[in-house]
Amino acid sequence: MPTRVHEFAWPDRVVVGTIGLPGARTFYLQVRTGTQIVSIALEKQQSALLADKIDEILDQLLTVEGNPHSVPASTPIELVDNDQLEAVQEQFRTGAMSLGWDPTTAQVVIEAYPITDVDPDNNDESLDEDDADVPEMLLVRMPVGTARAFAKRTREVVGAGRPACPLCGYPVDADGHVCTLPEV
Repeated sequence: MPTRVHEFAWPDRVVVGTIGLPGARTFYLQVRTGTQIVSIALEKQQSALLADKIDEILDQLLTVEGNPHSVPASTPIELVDNDQLEAVQEQFRTGAMSLGWDPTTAQVVIEAYPITDVDPDNNDESLDEDDADVPEMLLVRMPVGTARAFAKRTREVVGAGRPACPLCGYPVDADGHVCTLPEV
């Protein structure tokens, strides 16, 4: 069966944002071109790793001798996006992701796939009438400046959660925290 691909080649906006209070936030990767908006849910750790790996790719490109691509070392101020997420309608919850570099367009490429539930007892491959079982994926291609701004914002969003306990390092909830230190 064919996969429904939500593809964004030169998005107007690509950001990670959250809904909810620290400790109970849901992270979303949201992409928009014109009126087409796709929002996929991510784990906090996926968001943080994505930002780190994007910066790693861009930093490696900066060190390539004779690199023909103009890769910014920091976030271009005109690309900073601190706005809230737009209306969120979750397309899917992300399972696997891949990240790459397309030198022909000088873009960072993100592929995101939904979590798949495999039921070994169910061999029925028929589709529901509403097409709900069609596999999906998100494919985003973003230029280097946008990618740098995306990584910076994502790190800020991830870091805006609950503060860490200075003793044990675990998050401190708004209603308090009891940590157990390892026995010496």
